[in-house]
Amino acid sequence: MAAPLYVTQSGRLWHAGLILIVTVGLPARGKTHISRALERYLRWLGVKTRVYSIGDYRRKVLGGAENVPHDYFQTKTPRSEATNALRRRIKTELEDQIMDFFAVQGGQVVIYDANNGSVAERKITSEKFGAKGVHVIYLESLCDQEDIITANIRSVKLSSPDYAGWDAEKAVADYWERIRDQAALYHTVTADEGPFIKVMNVGERIEVNRIEGYLQTRCCFFLMNIHTRPRTIYFARSGQSLIEHSYKADSDLSPAGWEYAERLKAAVIARRKALRAERKTKGEVAGEENPLLVWTSARRRAYHTAWPFVHSGYKVVQKPIMSEINPGVWDGLSTQEAMELYPDEWSRFLADPYAHRAPRAESYHDLSVRLESVIFELERCQNDLLIIGHASVIRCLVNPHSFFPLFLFGETTDRETAGVPCRSTPERSPRGRDRAGRPRGNHAGLLRRHLPRMALLVRRRPGRRVRRKLV
Repeated sequence: MAAPLYVTQSGRLWHAGLILIVTVGLPARGKTHISRALERYLRWLGVKTRVYSIGDYRRKVLGGAENVPHDYFQTKTPRSEATNALRRRIKTELEDQIMDFFAVQGGQVVIYDANNGSVAERKITSEKFGAKGVHVIYLESLCDQEDIITANIRSVKLSSPDYAGWDAEKAVADYWERIRDQAALYHTVTADEGPFIKVMNVGERIEVNRIEGYLQTRCCFFLMNIHTRPRTIYFARSGQSLIEHSYKADSDLSPAGWEYAERLKAAVIARRKALRAERKTKGEVAGEENPLLVWTSARRRAYHTAWPFVHSGYKVVQKPIMSEINPGVWDGLSTQEAMELYPDEWSRFLADPYAHRAPRAESYHDLSVRLESVIFELERCQNDLLIIGHASVIRCLVNPHSFFPLFLFGETTDRETAGVPCRSTPERSPRGRDRAGRPRGNHAGLLRRHLPRMALLVRRRPGRRVRRKLV
């Protein structure tokens, strides 16, 4: 289910306490991808969660690769004392930030994204946080398929600032050398070390040990659906209908709506072609193009917006569970009319827009509970995906607790809000990094314009507000 409507005295959910999920695994095993995916899901549940990556923090402290000591990743021969001191400082500072998130910022779950391949280092981390009342769980990512590892290196690591300006083949060879060096000193997690979740080949098989409680088991359930195949997810509002703002009418598209449907298909196809060309330019392994799957609700205006895709041979799936929120007695009313006719209900709605349920209506909490299975299907789907839906559904798939945020996979603050403009298409690629080292799936959004006069919303990076401009 989505987040409960109660709050414990500590402000944390399900009485689960503080949880530190420590990732374990050799480089290029998908640890960061798994961490970010789990963070998105937990945030969607309403759990205050944050990923702390030691690689990102090292880049923040030291800057580009030219500032990293030559023996920083060295394992075959002893490192210099200055390098060891630098590594200790970076690790200690990051762990201090983790404790600040728990103790000062009210966080509940932290995902500690690092290799953590040494039994001794894991023991120190477990004892340090365990002594402060934090429940430590190891999340180990194992992979024995070289094609998956190589694909991960090419699609993610080559775009890292560590390899800015490198020849692609030399960068791949260098990263493989780094993996082989660390493999000699790597030790897998054992049952004696405590609770763990082991993920083999990013979702092929999962092994768990001493996982207890509702929140921990939800994490396991979510991790059973993940994969690392590159794909792009698009969101589009349905086209304009003959009778707008009516839940009961279920009317067909207007002429402008049919025109939008045709332009939407052309824009999505053009964008997919451009993305494929961009990946080839960057030296990524393109392979065969991902099939495009289209999901719509069973409402006419949503399914008919997908008709151009049906006629072009694309698979379109109707999902009645993705129907828009039921407005109840507010159906067909403008904001001003709802305020005048139901002033008490409107006041209660403004006080708690997520949980309030108007007479004979659904609340956003009700809708989130209804849509949770779609979240798992989104994570499990390996095709490129276009979701043609209603504003309320897109809002809940994004993050219902920020109320009206814009992008799925977006890292929004608790108070950041934005509407989902009609006839617009947010696009997300839930993996990879940009040259600045930021995860691509967490800092930027793209809206393609299909018709004149629509809202354009652009999210630049986490923590920045959303800009809105009418074009």
